[in-house]
Amino acid sequence: MLLEPMPPEELMNELQSFGVRLADAGAGAPSRQGGAGPSDHKAMTIGDRTVMVPVHTRLAYDSPYLVGVPDAQGRSRISRQGEIVAEISFPKTPKFYALSTADGIPYSKIAVLHGRDVLATTVLQSCVRYTSREKTCRFCAIGESLAAGRTIERKTPSQLAEVASAAVALDGVKHMVMTTGTPPGKDRGALILAESAAAVKAAVNLPIQAQCEPPDDDAWFARLRNAGVDSLGMHLEAVTPEVRARIMPGKAQVSLERYFSAFAAAVPVFGRAQVSTYVLAGLGDTAEAILAMCEKLIGLGVYPFVVPFVPISGTPLERHPSPSAAFMHSILAPLAKMVVGAGLQSSEIKAGCGKCGACSALSTYERRLA
Repeated sequence: MLLEPMPPEELMNELQSFGVRLADAGAGAPSRQGGAGPSDHKAMTIGDRTVMVPVHTRLAYDSPYLVGVPDAQGRSRISRQGEIVAEISFPKTPKFYALSTADGIPYSKIAVLHGRDVLATTVLQSCVRYTSREKTCRFCAIGESLAAGRTIERKTPSQLAEVASAAVALDGVKHMVMTTGTPPGKDRGALILAESAAAVKAAVNLPIQAQCEPPDDDAWFARLRNAGVDSLGMHLEAVTPEVRARIMPGKAQVSLERYFSAFAAAVPVFGRAQVSTYVLAGLGDTAEAILAMCEKLIGLGVYPFVVPFVPISGTPLERHPSPSAAFMHSILAPLAKMVVGAGLQSSEIKAGCGKCGACSALSTYERRLA
């Protein structure tokens, strides 16, 4: 029995809050475990929207949602306590995953498919803040995928250019996300991102988002733009000083004041909506605090990409609950009105997480207002 379909943004909130159980864990493209950002997900397409849904978390193992075995056409059904709520499909394993570099490194250890058409890489799979649990972001698993042998620590510019070219040619990838662990030094990763973006852009015309902490010198924004970076992400994650200090004690040493001065300097370089920040809802910040921060960001021309926190196995927060669907709705519904009213909606972003939108229902709320 197929229940009356719930609005797509509500279903996304439900699936991302509860996660899903899989009757066939091998269906579709490989899921992502560990890594430098929200992880332990699997991409699923519902209608014309591809959603990253938690499947490897402790919460997902007890989820009321079950994805059935795909049929001959690759379609599956999601049920809740035996009642079908939606039909889905899985993005296929990308063709570029079958290739390796000349020195034998699988392309999938250089970059991976996110969502349906996004190429993503962590250029440096290590971080000065990960060496000590007193400094590391408590939600981060940047070292987990490296320790498991699913990636390599440093991806060279030439490797990234090679893989990006193949991903565009073989799988129709539309844009690319480059993030990095924070290396020693005041540029906070901007240098290796600039070198990587320049190499990719010399090989293939692919929009790129780079993600790093705010560098100490604002001159890096023009250097990144000149290297071929189209959009920039500088991620707050938490919005109040007390939650920042508790959840990411090392990164919290970069003050909110510095983030805002960096945002103010970066927007004129990249343009409105081309600078964004990730905010993880569910870590302790109230909905009111998140929306107040988003209002300030939007006033600067920064797109606030608010996503539900997903606890990742192997991190100190692996048992921390995800936010409820109702909590996400209380943020995303008014936030969508704010970004649409300011002309900063995700459809204006050239590349990156906000453009993809698979880790949050925010862009689906935006579309409902169109």
